[in-house]
Amino acid sequence: MELTRRRLLIYGLLLGVWLLVVGWQVEEHARIKDAAKADLRNRSKEIANTLSAVIRAMRFRDAVLQDRLEPVLSELVNERTNELVKSSELLSIALLNTAGDPVVTAGSTMNLQQKDLLQEGEHWGTNGVTFVTAIAGANVTPEGVTNTTVVLPSFRSLTNSFTNAPRENWRGFPRRDRRPEESGASNAVSGTSTNLAGAGEQDAHFRNREARGEPPGPPPEGERRSRSGEFRPRRPPWMRWMDEAEFESLVKKRELHGLVMTMSTENLQAVSIYDFWLRCVIALFAGVGVFGIGLAWRNISKTSELQIRLVRASELNSHLKEMNLAAAGLAHETRNPLNIIRGMAQMISKRTETPAEIREQSRAIVDETDKVTAQLNEFINYSRPREVRRSALPLTAAINEVVRTLGHDLDEKKIQLEVTGEPVTIEADEQLFRQALFNLALNATQAVAENGRLQIETRKTDAGEACLEVRDDGPGVQTDRRQEIFKPYFTTNQKGTGLGLAVVQQIVLAHGWEIECSANEPKGALFRITHLKVVA
Repeated sequence: MELTRRRLLIYGLLLGVWLLVVGWQVEEHARIKDAAKADLRNRSKEIANTLSAVIRAMRFRDAVLQDRLEPVLSELVNERTNELVKSSELLSIALLNTAGDPVVTAGSTMNLQQKDLLQEGEHWGTNGVTFVTAIAGANVTPEGVTNTTVVLPSFRSLTNSFTNAPRENWRGFPRRDRRPEESGASNAVSGTSTNLAGAGEQDAHFRNREARGEPPGPPPEGERRSRSGEFRPRRPPWMRWMDEAEFESLVKKRELHGLVMTMSTENLQAVSIYDFWLRCVIALFAGVGVFGIGLAWRNISKTSELQIRLVRASELNSHLKEMNLAAAGLAHETRNPLNIIRGMAQMISKRTETPAEIREQSRAIVDETDKVTAQLNEFINYSRPREVRRSALPLTAAINEVVRTLGHDLDEKKIQLEVTGEPVTIEADEQLFRQALFNLALNATQAVAENGRLQIETRKTDAGEACLEVRDDGPGVQTDRRQEIFKPYFTTNQKGTGLGLAVVQQIVLAHGWEIECSANEPKGALFRITHLKVVA
């Protein structure tokens, strides 16, 4: 329980560290993204400051000509190499009036509603961001917008409307920069008497021309203010045919108030995507590291558990060895009283004066004593440590010796024995090998019926190994019992002790060999010992 709690605590700490790294990467990604947005805002401010400086440079009496301003905006939009303004991300730019209508534009069209153009701020879209700011020099006060700059149209933009007007509206249109003195001299030459008494009469003259439906002329030279008293820029010569109301309406529509810029977010998205995958890779490596540390901790924990189990198993093995020695000693000491009992029973059974019934019971005591003694001998033999003394052992000679030992049992059941195979010399302990082969042959002899068949075969499996097979035509061994027959005290023979095959397996394992039990076709059992080392 304590180890499980410690393991859960370690795993929890590792998970917390990984979550901390992931949170840190998320925060860093947000910071990088905000920094990219801030850089985009700074670029928009640089463009706005550059444009404001250009407008101030081109402004004359609070007016800028449209045909001079449009190339500047186009150059800002199309600029790719200007490191000063860094406007490669600029998609479109527009100058707005107080009503939010565009006065001068350049670049692609903007998809913004009128209410968005009237409010300063940022409008982020899928592929771009639009910045709406006030133009430098436009101050918003409760009384309205002051200190504005007016964009006046060029002569070319008014040519069509001017030339398409009725011909009679052109009459009386003064020449460019005509002065009153020049007009009076010209009339005197032509014989026309015109009285130029002063500015008031000239002003009345132009108002009378408006009443007659003729194009009005320019206002008097000293008139530079509108009817409301606000300062207005001087009219260019090609706009002097407009009356004061039309000119004021034009000026009001073309006063600069707002600046709208649409900038591409392609670079921002590229930086964001690159940083996102970078953070994902860092989080992945952190996860792999945490997983590796957790796996290492798991292996260390398992190693510690295995070491503890190994120590316990070693202690248990030592205890079992002690118990084994004690049991073997007990069995050895038990044989002495049994031998005494057997001897006394034999003496009683051989006396002539002893009644026949007592002699028969004495012989039964001798038989039972022999059975117990045999079991004790097998137990002692099984519990005895196997010390292998390897030497060169010819298999044919060892097999013939075992066959001679089993001759009486084979003749009693009329079993046909066949020894086949090539002569092979192996490396083994002669006494232990003969004991293992004797147990296998005796087990087969007890399993077969009368007139049965027993076969012992040896052969080489390769240049350095050989195998030994013992076949019989008895009832065989069931599939589910082929592993259990090698366990101590497990037997299918009523007269067996269950230690014969256990001793065989013990000898085989002590030599580093392998033994298996399988079916002998078409009938019987097959015991095969493999990995016998061949001696050259």
